[in-house]
Parts: sequence; C-alpha cells; structure tokens
Amino acid sequence: MPYQYKREPLTKDEANRLANACLQYKEKLIVWTLLDTGLRVSELAGLTRDKVDWQTHRLMVYGKGGPYGIRSKRRVIPLSSRVQQLLEGHLSLHDQMDMSVRTVQRIMKCVANRAHISRPVTPHVLRHTFAVTAVQKGISLPSLQRLLGHDHLTTTEIYLNL
Repeated sequence: MPYQYKREPLTKDEANRLANACLQYKEKLIVWTLLDTGLRVSELAGLTRDKVDWQTHRLMVYGKGGPYGIRSKRRVIPLSSRVQQLLEGHLSLHDQMDMSVRTVQRIMKCVANRAHISRPVTPHVLRHTFAVTAVQKGISLPSLQRLLGHDHLTTTEIYLNL
C-alpha cells in the first residue's frame, strides 16, 4: 500500500519568513534548531547539555527505534554556527531544554501565524523542510538517511515526496 499522506515542506521564502518572525530567544532556538538539524520534536524537547559536543560542533541524539520504541538508535548531527550559538546560550544556563513537545508545537504555531504562513506548520514540517534543503545542497540520500535516523531509504524518500 503506497504512502498516502504527504507533508509539504516549506518553500525557501516561507522558511525565511518563519525564521525572521521569531521575536523571542526561545522561538529562535526552536525554529532555527529544527530547520538546521532536522531533529524530531521529541528529540529537541529532550535535548540536554551532555548531548552536545561543543568542540566538534555536533549533537549526539538518541532517537526512536529499537524494540518497542526504546530510544536506542544513536546518530550524530552537525551543528550550524547559528544553532550552536543559540544552544550555548541556553544550555549554559540550563541543563536541558525545559520544554515539552506540546510547548514546542504551540510556539511553532504562534510563529507561523506571525509569519503569515496559511498552511499548518508543525515541527515535523520543518523536518521535511530540512530534508529537502539538504538534498538541494547536494547531500546524498544515504547520508540524509543517517542524519534523519531512518532504517530504510524508502522512508527518507517519503520526506522528499519522491
């Protein structure tokens, strides 16, 4: 049975409007991190100081997977300079992100409304946007598959609406 529901990634203009609509530090932290890393919303909400390697500019993320959804799959995600600065600012004061998945979703909706984006914008839409942007920049599909933490290449292809 083919995959039926397709989430459309944001266009470059919509992504820029979303990033520029962030007024508060926490909004920038959420939107820019999701756009630049492709994290799942639960991975962002559960991010802690010890998961960031400041020297090599990388995140160590334990995402979904394993038996019964136990967070056993580890992946390494490179950090852009703007996200590293935001994370340093936040995690130097706090040990963790201190926000729930629902809080992240609410903040995203608020910023999307401020950016005048008419269609639904969720953290998962930003994950799709990250995937499309990475491919446009020339990343290979197997590399993108590892960044997103997918077991199968067909799952990664769904993100690209192939």
